Amino acid sequence: MEFKDYYQTLGVAREATADEIKKAYRRLARKYHPDVSKEANAEACMKEVNEANAVLSDPEKRAAYDQVGQGLHAGQEFRPPPDWDAGFEFSGRGPSGARGADFSDFFAELFGRQQGGGGRGAHFDARGEDRHAKIAIDLEDGYQGATRLVTLRTPDLDGEGRVTMKEHSLNVRIPKGVHEGQVLRLAAKGSPGLGAGPPGDLYLEIHFNAHRRFRVEGRDVYATLRVAPWEAALGATVKVALPVGAVEVRVPESSQTGRKLRLRERGIPGTPPGDLYLMLEVVLPPADSAKAREVYETMAKDLAFNPRESES
Repeated sequence: MEFKDYYQTLGVAREATADEIKKAYRRLARKYHPDVSKEANAEACMKEVNEANAVLSDPEKRAAYDQVGQGLHAGQEFRPPPDWDAGFEFSGRGPSGARGADFSDFFAELFGRQQGGGGRGAHFDARGEDRHAKIAIDLEDGYQGATRLVTLRTPDLDGEGRVTMKEHSLNVRIPKGVHEGQVLRLAAKGSPGLGAGPPGDLYLEIHFNAHRRFRVEGRDVYATLRVAPWEAALGATVKVALPVGAVEVRVPESSQTGRKLRLRERGIPGTPPGDLYLMLEVVLPPADSAKAREVYETMAKDLAFNPRESES
């Protein structure tokens, strides 16, 4: 997928004010609107202009776009990094699976899950707008629960019409057993109501930080268990550190690299809980001493083992 430079599309600088963006859009709309334009590619150009304006005229989308697009240029191969939008607070309840109407795959990749939501009513006493954000937590918090101080950034316009970021922090209780993609509702933590109307809610979509040892799929957790050749060949009981605590695991004899061991209900807690899978990796000790070389030479002579025998 190619990166789209929306500023280039509208012909404005990255520091352009909201008023400058509005004027650029109106100028291009007069030029390319299919009802009046004589340009051969007017419809396609108008589509591009509408898409660029939909992002740059919205402080929330513009701030997120500016962050993910730093240092990129139009046409460059692009794939947004995982959880690139974590910590941004957007209007609406959040993931709905909607796509921008008649917009590109690039737009949908960034903002397709940020459509729809609460909305303010026109009456003076109106409920506040719902908000949503994505936050990343540690896997250990999913296992045992925690209370974490979360800082969210909300885009806003300053007096000159430029996008600025406002930060606010709140304590969030992470329930035990929360899983990837789960949405937590924080009642009355959204936008203030109008008049006597109540505030909206804040919806937090949970994601896990990358872990150096564990990988998560749903409630199941995966890890690599490195074993010595004699542990794999003869069988052994080894101690394995889990995201929370440790457990002794029996490695069956005659195990090979790639064998999967299943620890029932040792994944993320829940109803039902997930499992934890250990993928065995047999690690050879280095032949970096005379004694080690002697052992390997004895094995080569006495075992007469050919790992490629089945290939001939």
